[in-house]
Amino acid sequence: MPELPEVETTVRGLARFLEGERIARVSVNRPDLRRPFPQDLVQALTGATVTAMGRRAKYGLIHTDRGLTLVFHLGMSGRWRIEPESPDRHDHMVIETGSGHVLALNDARRFGSVDLVATDGLEQWGPFAALGPEPLGDELTVAHLARACAGRIAPIKPLLLDQRIVAGLGNIYVCEALYRAGIRPEKEAGRVSRAALARLVPAIRDVLSESIEAGGSTIRDYAQPSGELGYFASSWRVYGREGESCGCGGTVHRFVQGGRSTFWCPRCQK
Repeated sequence: MPELPEVETTVRGLARFLEGERIARVSVNRPDLRRPFPQDLVQALTGATVTAMGRRAKYGLIHTDRGLTLVFHLGMSGRWRIEPESPDRHDHMVIETGSGHVLALNDARRFGSVDLVATDGLEQWGPFAALGPEPLGDELTVAHLARACAGRIAPIKPLLLDQRIVAGLGNIYVCEALYRAGIRPEKEAGRVSRAALARLVPAIRDVLSESIEAGGSTIRDYAQPSGELGYFASSWRVYGREGESCGCGGTVHRFVQGGRSTFWCPRCQK
């Protein structure tokens, strides 16, 4: 599933072709993805001007001058194709701008979603209402994590994956951040020291920022809107590296935690 850096990369790629543009035409080529397309989507967006682009957690945001925001989620295999040379059977929504740009939302597995939400009500919208702070924003602090961890016997890794604690963190980047911070992924959250949390906050920010700069991590279906593959996977220090040597001389291990693979180095992470 595309994670926060992949969504951020997608939004930045789309912004070059959408911000300030008038939407001349919208085509919806099937009734639904994971859930139905909004019934008034075509009418609401045709003729609207895109005022800004944004992201909340793993959702992309296309703001318009009609007080409405198109909210998209890429699901397992979704991606936007910019100026596609030819139509594809998995192009389920196509936007054409007044200056002639064509952008197609392509989703082979159809686990993604598209919603139309009043811009001034975004923070209260169902999927956003309970989200925690953005990991790249100022609200993610050591104090916030300390409060979230206090008294918790649950392991630190699943706690970080809880979108109510931190919005947008996914499995790959939590594994990488915990490694950089030297924290054992199955350690009880309430026993993680404040000093360790002080290492974790910048580790989260650094790994996400580096991945965004690299265009994200390509796993199976993900590609940037330009069609290029994200290459941060080549910089993974533990994720997907079971049995390989760690920089410390130890060996990367893997175990299943909450139904997901966790990668870590027992020598580095205490």
